[in-house]
Amino acid sequence: MGTDRKSLSGKTMADNRNAFHEFFIEQRFTAGVALTGTEVKSIRAGKCQLRGSYARIENGEAWLFDAHISPYTQSGVVFNHEPTRKRKLLLKRREIHEIYQLITRRGYTFVPLRIFFDNQYVKVEVGVAKGKKQHDKREAIAERDVKRDIDRQMKLSNR
Repeated sequence: MGTDRKSLSGKTMADNRNAFHEFFIEQRFTAGVALTGTEVKSIRAGKCQLRGSYARIENGEAWLFDAHISPYTQSGVVFNHEPTRKRKLLLKRREIHEIYQLITRRGYTFVPLRIFFDNQYVKVEVGVAKGKKQHDKREAIAERDVKRDIDRQMKLSNR
């Protein structure tokens, strides 16, 4: 009685909402991620979280840090994984070089945005982002409030 793989295709399993609040996302990349079997099963069960996670390029390789993937409950203690271990992101060398060139500029960083399934493969969407200033965050909140009010008025007028 497992989950149907076709139904998970393209489905977001975890997203990093805080990244959209804290950063302007300049460019996005889709990366594979090197996982163990129990990690894939936990992600398929929805037991993963990106809050507080970050990505970094070290020695020409991209890595994902502090992404929490809960241990798989049906496997034993011996065969399980560490929840917040660093995981290798599978990107082409050209993409890694491009990301490295972008994040070495002042104020830019490399953040994970979401974990999703692409057919049966687990993928991570990462982005090159620039940090928002406090006034930018206030502007974004004000714009969101105005949009919510407009949508509410449109919904009421359509009744």
